[in-house]
Parts: sequence; structure tokens; C-alpha cells
Amino acid sequence: MKHLIPLLSLLLFSPGIFAELLGTGDLGVVIEREPAAIQIVNTTYKNALSRISDLGDLSHASVVFSRDARYAFIFGRDGGLTKIDLLENKVAKRIIQAGNSIGGAISQDGRLIAVSNYTPGGVKVFSTETLELIADIPALYGDQQLSKVVGLVDAPNQKFIFSLFDAGEIWVADLKEPARPQIQKFKNIGKQPYDALLSPDGRYYIAGLFGDRGLALLDLWSPEQGVKRILPDYGKNDEKMPVYKMPHLEGWAMAGNLMFVPAVGQHEVLVVNQNTWQLIKRIPVIGQPVFVMARPDGRHIWVNFAFPDNAQVQIIDTKNLQIIQSLTPGKAVLHMEFTPRGEHVWVSARDDNQVIVYDTSSFKEIARLPANKPSGIFFSSRAHKMGL
Repeated sequence: MKHLIPLLSLLLFSPGIFAELLGTGDLGVVIEREPAAIQIVNTTYKNALSRISDLGDLSHASVVFSRDARYAFIFGRDGGLTKIDLLENKVAKRIIQAGNSIGGAISQDGRLIAVSNYTPGGVKVFSTETLELIADIPALYGDQQLSKVVGLVDAPNQKFIFSLFDAGEIWVADLKEPARPQIQKFKNIGKQPYDALLSPDGRYYIAGLFGDRGLALLDLWSPEQGVKRILPDYGKNDEKMPVYKMPHLEGWAMAGNLMFVPAVGQHEVLVVNQNTWQLIKRIPVIGQPVFVMARPDGRHIWVNFAFPDNAQVQIIDTKNLQIIQSLTPGKAVLHMEFTPRGEHVWVSARDDNQVIVYDTSSFKEIARLPANKPSGIFFSSRAHKMGL
């Protein structure tokens, strides 16, 4: 013990070493599409701590966090996988693992990082420590064709689940033995699954279908029942509107026993009873929903929209299923992220080069941060949630 005291004194009081001790629980990442950079931000003080640039194509970037929330893993559209040290404000390691990637997930134990790829179609799994390749899972179907992979999420029992856009399949990959993944395939689940979500309890995997009516649902507690179609008749008699931007299913909201779903090709948010998987209400909104996100306590749902209504945000009360507030944060609202307990929400307005922070009780703006073409906002509290 006596040998530790001089070391602790050195770390705490020496100039230039840990000038300020920080935790990571109130840190986050804001993606700047141009010029391919991120800001590391502090959600308590609502400020930017640093900027890290030269991170490749971030036009559809997403982020997951290590188990200890120290590292952020960024998935770039150019196939880049970048490990960022949030405390040292630097790139810990960066690799190009494919030609075109669309997102990723981190395993239950925090040791594996999986990336879903368009080119070549499949999933690659890496060590979170070294970014060394552990497993390669080509998305082969039919006559040895490769499918684009979408909707990749982590699931309980060291599993990853994803959908094959071109094949119309859902695969469950068991990575308990990382070098020998066991794959369970569910075929003919519907045409063109374009994204998916995992319910917060890790039980249900739900894929949206662009080429078919309804949604594809897999109950992970009873996989032997196969994939079933829910909401198969929704909107079958409605005129389809143009889809300028596909909804993001990981932004679907689950509040109590209700699920709030962005309607594809309609200006509506669908309210579904999770006990019966029946549609109970269609809530008209100002445009085509993109993200439909629940405040952490489930009291309100925040909705943003595709072009040409993407300067707007609307808030739905989950008690009476009515819109209670409309906001205009700025031009091209792309993403929203709640602080861990939901007292604030951060909103990116790409074409105004601003991130706007709102109080979620009063709906008043409380801060603005400059950012270069901001898009995704990701807070480190995601480290402790499944499916994100």
C-alpha cells in the first residue's frame, strides 16, 4: 500500500496528467457529416469538449459504447470502424473492414463488436479490445448471392440478430463461441426488411418491411414458433405517399404496453398494443415520420420527419394519444437523443449547423451548440441498454 501513495499523488497533482478527472456517464458523441468529424459533448454542462476529425464517410454513421462507457465505436458508411477514447479525446484505433457498412452492435459481455455490411453483404465480428477480426458471416442466400444486411442488434445470451434485405430473411447468430458462430435462419419473412428493433426487455425482434404490408416479428423466447406477420392489413386501401427518407426502427418508441411506430408512406404514427399486436390508433402527424422516440419515462413521444417537413418536431402524449406540442428547432432535423433520465432532449438541425437542447417538461429551448452539419447524437448511457 505504501508504494501506491506516491503513485496516486503523482496522478492527482502532477501538471499535465489528468488535468481534470472525468466520468463518462454524462458524455456523448455528435456526428458532424462535414467534414467527417465528431464532437465529444458533456450533457450535464451542455457543451462540447473536443472535436476529432478525418473519420471517413459519416453520412449514415451510428455509434455504440463499450461496457465501461469509455470508448465509442463509430460505424461509417465507407466501411470504417473507429474506436474513440472519450477520456483522452483521440482515436484509439481505426480500420476499414468493408466497402459499405450500415451500422453495428456490441455484445452482451462487451467483448465483441459486430458490423452489418452492404458491400460485401454480411456481418463481421471484431474484438472490442483490438479490433481484430473474430468471425466473418457472409449473408449468402439463393444461388450463392450476397444480401445487404440491415437491422443488426445485440440480444441476450451473447447473440446478434439481423435481417437480409435482398433475401427476406432474419438470422440469429449465437456467439458464445466467437470463432464458431451458430446461425439460425428464418426465411420468407417478407419482402425487403429495411430496419429492425429489439424490445427493451430483449424478447421481441421486429423488422419493418418496405416491399410488403406489416411487420415481421420474432419472439426470441419462443423461436420455434417462427416469424409471424403483424399489422398485415394496415393501410392496404390508402394511397401511398412518396417516401423521401426511410423511418429508423431503432427509434421506435415503446411505452408501457404500447408501441409507437412510424408509418411507411403515410403521415401517421401507429399505436400498437404489445399484448395483442393489434393496431389501436392511427395518429395523424405533419409529415412522414422518421424517428418516433419515447422519453425515458414513457410519458411523451417525440417525432421528427422526412423532407419537406423536416424542420418540425411533434410531441405525442402517451396518456391521451394526442399531439400536445409542435416545435420548429431548425432546418433538416435529423436526430434526437434524450439525456439518461429524460429531463432534456438534444436535437440536430443539419442545415442550420446547430444542436438544440430542450427542456422536456416545458418544451423550452435551453441551449444551442454550433456543429458542422450535425446528424446522429449518441449518449454514453446507451452502453447499458440492449438493442442500441
